[in-house]
Amino acid sequence: MSNPFIEARDLWKVYDVDGVESIALRGASISIEKGEFRCIIGPSGSGKTTLLSLIGGLERPTRGYLRVGNYMLHNMKDPELTRYRNSMLGFVFQMFYLIPRMSIIENVELPLVARGVPKAERRIKAMKALEAVGLGGKLRLRINQLSGGEQQRIAIARAIVHEPELLLADEPTGNIDTENTINVMNILAELNRRGMTIIMVTHNMELTKYCTATSRIRDGKVVETITAANSPRS
Repeated sequence: MSNPFIEARDLWKVYDVDGVESIALRGASISIEKGEFRCIIGPSGSGKTTLLSLIGGLERPTRGYLRVGNYMLHNMKDPELTRYRNSMLGFVFQMFYLIPRMSIIENVELPLVARGVPKAERRIKAMKALEAVGLGGKLRLRINQLSGGEQQRIAIARAIVHEPELLLADEPTGNIDTENTINVMNILAELNRRGMTIIMVTHNMELTKYCTATSRIRDGKVVETITAANSPRS
């Protein structure tokens, strides 16, 4: 039996909100191979983003088993989780979280600054990432001169500039129009073809056609996973 890149077993996440328990995950289990483009779908409040946050090391499960590569996330402390995020992950969110006072390339370089990468090397890597998302020719523009789709592509460049093994995308097309959605999804699909493992949370069923498999979450559990070979296509 193969050893999956990501393995979660019986994950629970319980929040205490003013003394009242709120259960986000109720024994969720999922297995993802290296090189997959996995879609996670489900209604609002089903636990999609919570599962992504746990895989991203942004939170720890209340109980259960969670491994990504050689990292046992379920029993790691905060400093270890920080090292894990810095070494393994790229994040793309629905909101772009760009810094308007900084240039395009400076925004993309930010993760490398945090890693202490020298300036000349940062610039080369940032240029490469911007070329990968089709924005190498727009470096003179300011953030507020760009469309929402272009800003999301910059956010993707920032997420991949350090060449992470795993890219986590939470509703990456939620704030952009149909044309830019197609552009963003084509970029993600190309990154996946080049070998990057991607997990994407979305409400948009149309986007599952870009993924190699789709997992559905309901009431805090993964209830089914459909591979691209037999999943419905629009």
